[in-house]
Amino acid sequence: MEPKERAALAAPFVAPGPPGVSIRDRLKGLTDADEKVLRLVGAYLGALAGRDLKTRCSDGLEHSNKSWARRKRDLTPLSSSRWAGSLTKATHDQWALSRRAQAAHLTGLDTGIHMLRHRLSLPIGEKGTKRAPGGYRSKREWFTKSRRLACLEERREQIAADREAGRVHVVRGGRKLANTRHNLTAAGLTEPEWRERWDAARWFLSADGESGKSFGNETIRVSPAGEVSIKLPTPLAAYANSRNGRYTLTAKVAFPRRGTEWRDRVCANRAVAYRIHYDTSRARWYLDAAWTRPVVQSLPLAAAQANGVVGVDTNADHFAAWRLDSHGNPVGEPHRFPYDLTGTASHRDAQMRHAITRLLHWAQRCGVRAIAIEDLDFSQEKTREKHGRRKKFRQLISGIPTSKLRVRLASMAAEQNLAIVAVDPAYTSIWGAQHWQKPMATPHRTTTRHDAASIAIGRRALGLPIRRRMAPPHDDRSDRRGHRTVQAEPGARGREETRRRIPGPRTRCAQPGRGAKAGDQHAQHRPGRAADGGRSWHQDPLPLSPQERFIEVSPSRTGESASRGPSRSPSPHRGGR
Repeated sequence: MEPKERAALAAPFVAPGPPGVSIRDRLKGLTDADEKVLRLVGAYLGALAGRDLKTRCSDGLEHSNKSWARRKRDLTPLSSSRWAGSLTKATHDQWALSRRAQAAHLTGLDTGIHMLRHRLSLPIGEKGTKRAPGGYRSKREWFTKSRRLACLEERREQIAADREAGRVHVVRGGRKLANTRHNLTAAGLTEPEWRERWDAARWFLSADGESGKSFGNETIRVSPAGEVSIKLPTPLAAYANSRNGRYTLTAKVAFPRRGTEWRDRVCANRAVAYRIHYDTSRARWYLDAAWTRPVVQSLPLAAAQANGVVGVDTNADHFAAWRLDSHGNPVGEPHRFPYDLTGTASHRDAQMRHAITRLLHWAQRCGVRAIAIEDLDFSQEKTREKHGRRKKFRQLISGIPTSKLRVRLASMAAEQNLAIVAVDPAYTSIWGAQHWQKPMATPHRTTTRHDAASIAIGRRALGLPIRRRMAPPHDDRSDRRGHRTVQAEPGARGREETRRRIPGPRTRCAQPGRGAKAGDQHAQHRPGRAADGGRSWHQDPLPLSPQERFIEVSPSRTGESASRGPSRSPSPHRGGR
């Protein structure tokens, strides 16, 4: 049953499209001289980026536009004005990202501390509810959690002090890769292999675009024919093989995906940002191109709901989808799109993209214009303080890529002219299983809880209630604004089952003898009705006086009964109709 007291559900909305585009192509056919120049430039600019990041972190909250301009002036003689602008902007973005991560860490600590204090205040062994966990199971667990509470409170004080002072902790190259240096055997790496990955991660070969300049970028320039040239820093100008201190690579790019759109931009001298990076595991060089898009007006919600939607329930290993028409009725069969989120990050990303591609193609074949999905955020639910013993459940929640899924699905759906309708995720699984799982099951189809949740999500996106039946308007009720309704009471058994098949006419206006069992009425053995077919009753249509009695008519006395008077039908108490 639906809870009596709950927070108001958020209205569905159309998710905005992607703000930018990023494409990638491989730099094939590089010579040894090309790779040498790329490594030298990347290492030199990476050292300048580390020095600038140190200066920015020391400024803390005292940073201003003047200090930013001073840092850029200091870097310009060591590289160039455009490289200095790219370095300082990348440093600023990295510091801001660290500040956001610091704030998110503080929020997680506050959530854990609040949960620990709540559970420690309860008696040992007290059971919890659906909304809040109970006390701890033993004194040993209570003592261990009290020590953890002290550790979290101390950690929070340190991070809060750092945030108030404007201090952030940043590792160029990644903290995970830095810690791998102390566990090379577990990582399956040698020291030279780790050093190669560490150096490649700390290189800097990125340049922001600038509209109005040649091909949209003066630092890393890519012509419409795919020719790549780099503006060398001042100390490395001796390696130039082109005019104005530039080095042109022998490799060319084509950008098979979105190549036409990219070519239109560079021909119009519109800004395009580039990034060159090296994949050490494959020994390959890549070039990424990115640019922003103008804000596009999203499809209105009413237009997205016109042809129905495809409701999608996101799970740890698959998408459960079902098509709904504009009235909220499930159409066709449910579909499942599995994916595997184990292994490396590139494997997980490929699995997610493949599942989303299959989902989008199926939605296009259905003819809908929108896909309904939950606006998930498990930041408050996956804390270990709330589900400490339920390790598998915490791993299940943490395994669902909510943020990456939203970004990836919105960007890929925009290319297929499909809108993404985000709905409130409250009670979709519970109410979907309650109202739709059993009715949608057939002898040849097993409806899972996730399939039923996809129906609930789709109906919520259409602005409809999740329940299958609704009460009619008051003026259409037989007792005129009375207590009758087509819905059963919450306590009625089988209220959500399908209606049973009743043979015969379903309305009172049907003529008698027109049902499915109207053939042989004598075979029903009702009280007062002959079953052998040899005796019958006859009713005279004329009214009789009280003195007249019943006269039994038999086949041998037909004439006598007719001479003595008309016969009457049996009393209603004896089974007559």
